[in-house]
Amino acid sequence: MINNIESTVVSTRVRLARNLAGYPFPNRLESEAQAREIVRMVQGAASRLRSFNLYYMNEISEEVAQAICDDHLISTDLVASSFGAALIDEEEAEEPHGKFSIMVNEEDHLREQYILRGLNLPLAYKKISAVDDELSRSLPFAFDGQLGYLTACPTNLGTGLRASVMLFLPGLTRTDKIEPLVAAVAEKGHTVRGVYGEGSAAEGYMYQVSNEVTIGYSEEQILEDVQGAVLEIVRLESQARKVLRAGDTIGLKDECCRAVGILSHCERISYAEFLQLASSVKLGAALGFLDISEFSWLDEFISSMRPANLSLFTDVELTPAERDVYRARECRNTFAGVRRSEESGKKRSKI
Repeated sequence: MINNIESTVVSTRVRLARNLAGYPFPNRLESEAQAREIVRMVQGAASRLRSFNLYYMNEISEEVAQAICDDHLISTDLVASSFGAALIDEEEAEEPHGKFSIMVNEEDHLREQYILRGLNLPLAYKKISAVDDELSRSLPFAFDGQLGYLTACPTNLGTGLRASVMLFLPGLTRTDKIEPLVAAVAEKGHTVRGVYGEGSAAEGYMYQVSNEVTIGYSEEQILEDVQGAVLEIVRLESQARKVLRAGDTIGLKDECCRAVGILSHCERISYAEFLQLASSVKLGAALGFLDISEFSWLDEFISSMRPANLSLFTDVELTPAERDVYRARECRNTFAGVRRSEESGKKRSKI
């Protein structure tokens, strides 16, 4: 059975909201020319730090924009923005293989963020803080001695820091404990959102936990509070999974094993059905029913099967029906080696 943190925490992300003094907030920009001026300023400063790739939202295809959004490097609001752009860089040769992104002209002029797998808020903050420090040397960030960093939304005033952790919570979901959890987390100044943040729904038992307020707290306090909330949720999820195992174990194991059977033999499968079945496979791995040793790889595979990502991987324009056939082929290749734990012997599935 995979340990609780590894099977519950998917990723960590730390984001900093910043604005440029002397310029209107993005929702009040007067023209595309003014928006592009801001992009050029940010790109010029960022290019001195890392090899960022620049993407203008109104110049890239819907598939590319959606694929970047699916990787949580940009928001759905930026995708819909006429003046928005993104600067993205991935640590391909560096540990822990995290990703940097700077959203330009979303709600604020800059939304700098760093995302990595697993639970490591201090490292994520260290990474993006170093970028922020360097950007501040050449960009005139709007700052007030009493209020801190000035932002378009009052909830981001102060540090401008949003620390969020993506969690896989099938136990709490299936035991009807999510609503009480949301209420309890809110009382402590945190929030629980769907996969794509504010206003989005939970998919595949996935939820984001983050701080709600940034003013009046230091960066260290925010990180410590979110870390504590996440560890408590991991504990509650572990208890909920024990409740699941103590119930209809045969029925639950049957659901998880059937999911593997369908995924390893299907000829055509939609993303919605795939996500439902893959989530059951993840649950089976977390409960020890299925012999899967690398949980994070499964998360990456699920992301790669999204419609936009499939279109990019194949490098050809696929119809929805063709995507479903291609997805099924990838599933057959990937899940064919998955076995029930008691049948695996010493060999473990590297899915």
